[in-house]
Amino acid sequence: MLALRLARGGQPLVQIRRLLVAAASAGTGFLLLCTLGYAMTHPDASTASVLRLVWCVAPLAATVYFAVAVARTDPGTRPRPGLSAIGLGPGRLMAISATTTALSTVLGSMLALLLFLHLRGDLTGMPFDGAAADFLAADRPLPLPAALTLLSLVPAAASVATALVLRPRGRSTARARRHTGGSGGSRTGRHAIAAQAASAAPGTPVVVGTLVDADTVVATAPPAPDAYAVAADTPEQPAQALDPRLLVPAQTTPGGLPWGAAVLAAGLAVETYASRSDATPGLALPGGFAGGPAGVLAGWALTAVGLALAGPAITYLCGRLLQAVRPGALRLLAGRVLQTEARRIGQPLGVLCAVASGAYAMATLYAGERPDFGPLSTLGALLVGGCTLLTVLTAAVEARQARADTTAALLRLGAPVTMLRGAAALRIGALLAVFGPLTWAVAQLAALPLVR
Repeated sequence: MLALRLARGGQPLVQIRRLLVAAASAGTGFLLLCTLGYAMTHPDASTASVLRLVWCVAPLAATVYFAVAVARTDPGTRPRPGLSAIGLGPGRLMAISATTTALSTVLGSMLALLLFLHLRGDLTGMPFDGAAADFLAADRPLPLPAALTLLSLVPAAASVATALVLRPRGRSTARARRHTGGSGGSRTGRHAIAAQAASAAPGTPVVVGTLVDADTVVATAPPAPDAYAVAADTPEQPAQALDPRLLVPAQTTPGGLPWGAAVLAAGLAVETYASRSDATPGLALPGGFAGGPAGVLAGWALTAVGLALAGPAITYLCGRLLQAVRPGALRLLAGRVLQTEARRIGQPLGVLCAVASGAYAMATLYAGERPDFGPLSTLGALLVGGCTLLTVLTAAVEARQARADTTAALLRLGAPVTMLRGAAALRIGALLAVFGPLTWAVAQLAALPLVR
């Protein structure tokens, strides 16, 4: 009931994001039901039916990925001071986020079932003069348990993924946040202030400050004389569960670049080897695309995983490049923001790069030809591309919310708004300058073995 009330009382932008999740869930559920209809219409073609079901994994994964990104930016389930006293700790809020995600996806699944029944003619008669009767099995009774099982895949996967991503972080994360300048101040900063107070001569004023991040201290009034000794001598309290949405600030390069490069190279190698092997079994792709060896599809999957793994490290290196060669205030600000948000926006950018490279490779492969790209293939492509793009935009919104306090502090210190906008434009330009050529190069290498 609390999850339903939070879902109803959200802001308009939050409701729009939830409706987009419901729309993506509806599209994926409709694809799964169409796969069931094809299996009912062609009972002898079990291999083709299984292949169509496997091809639904890509829209399903994109929908779940988008649903998790929307759950991370939901302000209604964000931990706040005092909520634990009324029984709304991090674990309870995680359960509410998973329930809210399940409600949105269940709504989409029910819409998909209604649309499927309407096109079959089970509600108000056969629409469109029976044009969709072939792949919907309109002349056969619908097995309701099988349909409900397929429709439950998206809500179950989305809620479980949300619970895993937003699960409360324990002692190790709290210790890392204390050492890297998380909420509540840095332990190193407190000890430095205590040492400064201890070494100062009697009567000498000591300049103190509030630690904003790992590199910035805002000057404040000095506290009472005994406050430093209390800060230095008080033993550390046991770590409590923290907000999983607040990532640990990145002080070093994310470690996914070697693994991402290795998986990417392995995917390209598998694709090249499979395209040259005549004995490799082929798969007939749905939607009129030419069949290809199964190893080529496995190579494409490995390539996408490699780009997703390498995305955060590439984003971090973009921030390093912006700060190279005597940076000014604008480039320094843009680079530091990219380094801080590398783990948050890097992976969605890597996934978007993989999807864009796959689309470019497909367009290059079928240059001059027009494959029979049916409505279901179009729906699947729109779901994958749209959910990936919306995930990147949602991650950008999450990053903007995370640095809202820093932006407000800069404005109070007199930073012009034009500088903040220029830093944002510089970040976008740097990401496009790096990820654009990378996408083109991966697409060319992925399509090269198939063109021969």
